[in-house]
Amino acid sequence: MAVSKELLAKYKEMKAKGLNVSLSELKENTNTALKSTSSSYRTEFTSQVNSNPTPNYTQPATINTKIDEYTQNYQNSFKADFSNGMQQSTIESYSQTNSEYKKPYTGNVPNVQAQTLNVQSNEIKKFALIGYPLGHSLSSYIHEAGFKSLGINAVYEILETSPENLVERIKYLKTNNYSGFNVTIPLKLPVTMFLNDADTSAKIVNAVNTVVIDPITKELKGYNTDVTGFGNAITQDITLYGKVAGILGTGGAARAAITSLAQKQVKEIKLYTRSIPNSIEFLKYLRTTFPSIEFNAYQIERIRDLSDVNILVNATPIGMQGISADMTPVEENELKTLPQGAVVYDVIYNPKKTVLLKLAQKNGYRTINGIDMFIHQASAAEQIWTGKTPDFKDMKIAALENL
Repeated sequence: MAVSKELLAKYKEMKAKGLNVSLSELKENTNTALKSTSSSYRTEFTSQVNSNPTPNYTQPATINTKIDEYTQNYQNSFKADFSNGMQQSTIESYSQTNSEYKKPYTGNVPNVQAQTLNVQSNEIKKFALIGYPLGHSLSSYIHEAGFKSLGINAVYEILETSPENLVERIKYLKTNNYSGFNVTIPLKLPVTMFLNDADTSAKIVNAVNTVVIDPITKELKGYNTDVTGFGNAITQDITLYGKVAGILGTGGAARAAITSLAQKQVKEIKLYTRSIPNSIEFLKYLRTTFPSIEFNAYQIERIRDLSDVNILVNATPIGMQGISADMTPVEENELKTLPQGAVVYDVIYNPKKTVLLKLAQKNGYRTINGIDMFIHQASAAEQIWTGKTPDFKDMKIAALENL
């Protein structure tokens, strides 16, 4: 198959960022649905991450300008931790300059007042979740509770979408007047190829979980609220400055966790992956993006010693309801090698106590489940979509009632 130098370079760049795509698939997509969006997005990615420029957050004229004010503040708060290349500092100075990441989330966005959507009260706004499989998802319950708390007439649909059907699903969402959508596994990385723009967190993580559809141009802008969600679920009394983190998996959830842990200034992150050779380029990218943090990769099937890991994060779907709820990514004998006082964090929220968390609690470790992360990221998504802050407690009650 004959390919251009530009296409070959694009292919190598995508592989370096962890996107699993063949040359034939890339060529086909470039000639069709992706031609107008993927090139500009990926060409800008590396330079924008390294230089941290101020993104352009211009919103269409029909959107309330206060929503744009929120997105600008949202980006500024995220970028604060990366403005100086993640240089190490003292715990005291870090706490002073990054206080909003030290506070437990209360459902309020700093420096932003809740604003109303610039729509008629009887207009139904349409949102959705795409991913596969989605039989376990509680997203419709929490988002409906969030919209209700805001007095917004909206529906939130669960649309199972396999990677093979992603192109058609994007077309469907654009042509059927959806205002935005969430993205979950296994689409958080592939969906980036369809974006016209992305916020700072999405560009650093190179994974997206929230998308806004421009009502006029139908252009897509991506965000990653998993980063904030992950960090806000870690309570203030857990200090990770200078500690060692272990992350199971290298997908979109893992990348969000890595970025959040970098904000908290861990000194080392150990990545446990199924394929070390496939992670080499990803490791290079992480070391360039977060130069003050040591990154190393290990075979996930060969975990034997976790004695220097202070927080272990499961960012794989192993243990998720409807997929592998009776399984654990780390067996008990290996889990018990964690040091006393270690934290085990599972980003899975259904079930709320995975096999991994049960084993961790049995052996005296502190645990964090994925529920608070789930609610925090969903709340941030609604803030991006509407410019208003939904009621966190209402959303969490809706999640717990339907688990």
